[in-house]
Amino acid sequence: MSTADQTMEQRDEPDYDHLLRSNLERVFNERDAEKRAAALNDLFVAEPILYEPANIVTGRAAISAVAGDLLDRFGPTFRFTPQSDAVGHHGLGLLSWRAGPADGPVVITGTDAAEIVDGRIARLWVLLDPP
Repeated sequence: MSTADQTMEQRDEPDYDHLLRSNLERVFNERDAEKRAAALNDLFVAEPILYEPANIVTGRAAISAVAGDLLDRFGPTFRFTPQSDAVGHHGLGLLSWRAGPADGPVVITGTDAAEIVDGRIARLWVLLDPP
């Protein structure tokens, strides 16, 4: 493949880092349900699927509920923080993260793996690291 072809392919790729970091900040760290819903409309396809280790969630509203429940369950200072820049190509993006109280210890770490379609998250897998 020529350099021109490679450059053209790279231009067609979404900004995986921006998209996956925005998902953490605007969806999974957002406590305001209306702002979270607006973020889901911006970042996700119309009928996204979220794969959690013990659950499969379909639709923006259901994903919003999962995010809100997590934040409620773990307290007012709980938040997700990216551990590095997201990487991706050909529609698959990965972002490693950690989570816990803002001024406390890390409670859990993991990686989000996302299928990106037309610049939006279509499917999101939440992969948790072993304790």
